[in-house]
Amino acid sequence: MIKNIFIVLLFSFFLLSCGVGKYIPEDEQLYTGATLEVKSEDKTVSKKVLKKIQTRLEELIRPEANGRFLGMRMGLWAYYKGSKENPGFINRFLKKKIGEEPVYFSMVTPNKTENLLLNRLENNGFFYSQANSKSTGKGKYQGMQYEVEVTRPYLMGKLELLGDSLGIHKEISDVLKETTLTKGSRFELEAFKEERNRINDELRQRGYYNFNSDFLIFEADTNNYEDRRYDLFMRLKMDVPERSIVPYKVDQIRVYPNYSIEEDSKNQDTTNLEGIDYIQDELVFKPELLEKYILIKESERYNADFSRLTTNRLSSIGNYRYVNLRYSEKDSVSAKVEERSLDADIYLSPLKKRSIRAELQGLSKSNNFIGPAIEITFRNRNMFYGGETFNISGNFGYEIQIAGGDRTGLSTYDIGLNTEMIFPRVLFPKLIEDRFVYSVPKTKVSLGGESLNRIGLYRLNSASTSYGLYWNSSRYVYHEITPVSLSIVNLSDTSPEFEEILDKNPFLRRSFEQQFIPGLIYSFNYSQLGDDFRQSQFYVGTQLDMAGNMIGLFDGKNTQESPGKILGMEYAQYVRGDVDLRYHIELGKDQVLAARLFGGLGLPYGNSVSLPYVKQYFSGGPNSVRAFRIRSLGPGTYKPDSVNNQSYFEQTGDIRIEGNIEYRFPIVSFLKGALFMDAGNVWLMNENEALPGGKFSNSWLRELGIGTGIGFRIDIDFFVIRFDFASPIRKPYKAEGDRWEFEFKPFKRDWRRENLILNFAIGYPF
Repeated sequence: MIKNIFIVLLFSFFLLSCGVGKYIPEDEQLYTGATLEVKSEDKTVSKKVLKKIQTRLEELIRPEANGRFLGMRMGLWAYYKGSKENPGFINRFLKKKIGEEPVYFSMVTPNKTENLLLNRLENNGFFYSQANSKSTGKGKYQGMQYEVEVTRPYLMGKLELLGDSLGIHKEISDVLKETTLTKGSRFELEAFKEERNRINDELRQRGYYNFNSDFLIFEADTNNYEDRRYDLFMRLKMDVPERSIVPYKVDQIRVYPNYSIEEDSKNQDTTNLEGIDYIQDELVFKPELLEKYILIKESERYNADFSRLTTNRLSSIGNYRYVNLRYSEKDSVSAKVEERSLDADIYLSPLKKRSIRAELQGLSKSNNFIGPAIEITFRNRNMFYGGETFNISGNFGYEIQIAGGDRTGLSTYDIGLNTEMIFPRVLFPKLIEDRFVYSVPKTKVSLGGESLNRIGLYRLNSASTSYGLYWNSSRYVYHEITPVSLSIVNLSDTSPEFEEILDKNPFLRRSFEQQFIPGLIYSFNYSQLGDDFRQSQFYVGTQLDMAGNMIGLFDGKNTQESPGKILGMEYAQYVRGDVDLRYHIELGKDQVLAARLFGGLGLPYGNSVSLPYVKQYFSGGPNSVRAFRIRSLGPGTYKPDSVNNQSYFEQTGDIRIEGNIEYRFPIVSFLKGALFMDAGNVWLMNENEALPGGKFSNSWLRELGIGTGIGFRIDIDFFVIRFDFASPIRKPYKAEGDRWEFEFKPFKRDWRRENLILNFAIGYPF
């Protein structure tokens, strides 16, 4: 009780200390902001329209009042404190970082604001509206109240294109068939501007290389009506240059696959293929393969979209540092439209063909594994003169677990070799490149192997190969399909201790014994993240992973008691699907509220009673529920008898549900901060006696692990180093009435060891 009273008194003192009234000059009043009421006596103006108008008008009201948080003007308070004589280091720092200059009532200009409101209404067809205002508040605090009376808007009678003697008039008339400016449309300047831009874009796709939307003029006429209606006329400006109103055809297309400013291209060899000249001194890129990326064609009209997409497609090959498409108008004094032409020159500046990279890593994981690792990668670009990229990488790592109770001293080393060949085109029995306009799919063929030795427990050897395609179908949409994905896993050198673990958990043994995983994987991502011009950004990622379906059809009926085999190995059968939803919204400069929901479900069937171990879900760790160590949460309400080697292998599941929310804010320069809360868990599809409480049930919501914490991020543009400190506030493995944890004892060693988790990672969690 005394503790609660102390907190209330401390909070009250804080509120009082943030009061700013005593700092306001005698001859000034602090501006508290404005309210706006939009109304109309005309029944034809709906509430939906009024709400839309109000949103647009509120953007015009200036100035903006000083910001408030929980009733406190923190920024203004910091400004006043830091502006005192001899303010001290802390006050100067707060003024610099969060201080806001005061906004006084004397800065408000009601007449100017009223005129702006009326002007915006007229631009949207509401002529002869009225606006008035009055001040509100008292003493040192004054605000404004604006009222707007909206009249009946002007609606369109007809849209007519003036002029028909030029060829471009026929083109514009054809484009206008898809216009949104139809009879009954409200007078709206923004809609007229959008229509001009739409016509401009369409004409530039039809060959009008020099056309500009500014050449079009809209004129409104109300003389034919007594009520509030108008006719809209569109015409070309007077004295528009002739070169701007005639279409152009592409004449010559020249491609320089090995362009360099220092080299003279005049003496290089030229190869003509499908009307395109490829100019290169020696073979750098096969013309018959490069031609597939070029959408512009000889003797066809200029098309702005095809030009942009050609540049994007050539850039996506991955072999070129710069891709530059330039058009030049050919000299012509002829008045014949069909003789207007352009030459297209495509300059391609290649990257260095071969490279080798060595990366030395220091690993620190949330499960208390630390150790060094090294990875060496060799890359050969344009290996067969068709943009192919060959990568071969080898890695070696060693880890030892520290500060993990009975698990201290557990060590692991792994060694791997992976190769992949990426072809910037479709390798498929039937060519399908023509179906993809935005970008050409890439084909990836990979082969690799890895050996992981958890010393004193087991050795896990694996080999995998895959064949797949990946591509962008638009700026935001990414697809990846892997119709062939084969993995072979072999468990060997198991110790008696690990055999005992497997004997106690038949599900775990089966997940290791199913050595052959034949699968098909499809991924779909839609991402607006990274679009700086958007205040809110959305991301959705899905993946479907299926294994053993086709083999099961040929192998016949399989059961868990009599599992099917291929090449003497049991094969896994399951369907696994994920959905990852993310939403970011900007709250201010460098302030972001980020949220994520994740759901994953794996359905084992046939041969399988659970997903293979390498395909199972886990919870906890730096990109999951950060208040729990990696793989230490779940399944369900399960908790190991003791923190020993066994727990590391068992705490995975077939189902994963997770939610995260995080507030990101700047601290100083490149140092950013975050406040976050995570919730989630994993569950099993089938009952497992070795993992009591692990099966999914209707009480899953009460079995979520919840944690909260604070993070610090070193954000240096091209990468982010992240430190997150988190503590659990709900532990699902405790008795149902005792799961919430509200004690915070950071000065007690035992509490810190159990409840304070440090997560170190590269990049943001979502």
